[in-house]
Amino acid sequence: MPFFRFFIHCQINFLNKILFCTFAKQHEIIYTMNDWYDSFIEVLYQKYPKKSQLTEALMDLLSIERESAYRRLRKEIIFPVHELARIASAWNISLDGIVGVDSGQVTFKVQLSDYVDPPAEQVKYIKRMIQVCNTSNMSYMEVSNKLPRSLTAGFSYIRRYQLLKWMYQFVKDEKRILPYSKIFFPAKISGLVSDYHNAVKNVLSTTYVWDHKLFDFLVYDIRYFHSVYLITDEEKELIKQDLHAFLDYMLDVATRGCWPETGNEVKLHVSYISIDTNYNYYYSDEYKVCRVHAFAKSEICSNDPKMVEDFVTWMQLKKRASVLISKTDDKSRIEFFMKWREVIDTL
Repeated sequence: MPFFRFFIHCQINFLNKILFCTFAKQHEIIYTMNDWYDSFIEVLYQKYPKKSQLTEALMDLLSIERESAYRRLRKEIIFPVHELARIASAWNISLDGIVGVDSGQVTFKVQLSDYVDPPAEQVKYIKRMIQVCNTSNMSYMEVSNKLPRSLTAGFSYIRRYQLLKWMYQFVKDEKRILPYSKIFFPAKISGLVSDYHNAVKNVLSTTYVWDHKLFDFLVYDIRYFHSVYLITDEEKELIKQDLHAFLDYMLDVATRGCWPETGNEVKLHVSYISIDTNYNYYYSDEYKVCRVHAFAKSEICSNDPKMVEDFVTWMQLKKRASVLISKTDDKSRIEFFMKWREVIDTL
């Protein structure tokens, strides 16, 4: 049974039980309603600890007035079932979290990505991440075996190549597989991606752990698309130049130990052990989320506090098999960047 139908079925059963009990013991109904509703409100405040933030989020999600949001939070009125369903879906809240039952299970949400025709939900998600990056005490960590899109968004030729690869892998209609020369980001997402690229530099502390073979993997893929004539010789040279420009920029970041635009801390590590995929977390007092990039098409996300804490600890352990090359280790930093340049020069 699809999640939404299952959710509605459970809610109807739950409400029916309450209505049945109303005729028997009205005072017990009040306790039951308060019990689950208090738990639900508590879950909402875990997502948005500040009442003003929670109110704004509810207004935006449910398209309701401020006073209506306040009345729901003050328990003067109860969220209707369709609003509960919408909140649960958008904010990754389980049925357990709504009715105040702790089953010990962790819920994940799959955030699908479509870079050709992004749905409204994806656009809203990117806007939300831009807001998250501007949180005052935010920290971010990403473990990668491919160049993060948040960084490459500032380099147009690399960015177009990544879109070419995504389309080649996930667009079903072969007639829609375009050569590199005809690849362009849709207007409704292009500006947002650029804004996100700038916003990540507002994060107070950022840590990257890169696979030591990251640029080898990238060069292999570009060679393939060149071999099937989706990338011309001239376009390959443009991508190559952009990759060198990217390395110039990241070398400056690693040498400084911060973003030159904002001065916020950046730690760049290189892992000697192969990394299987990209995964990251955002962590602050107001917002905590961990994400795994799955199949280059989607992200699996969780806001569960225990899961996020475990994820943060686990990701920090990735530093064991890596070397910090930003700011401190000049020798290792120079060696890695020289090696990566040599790899790119083989294009």
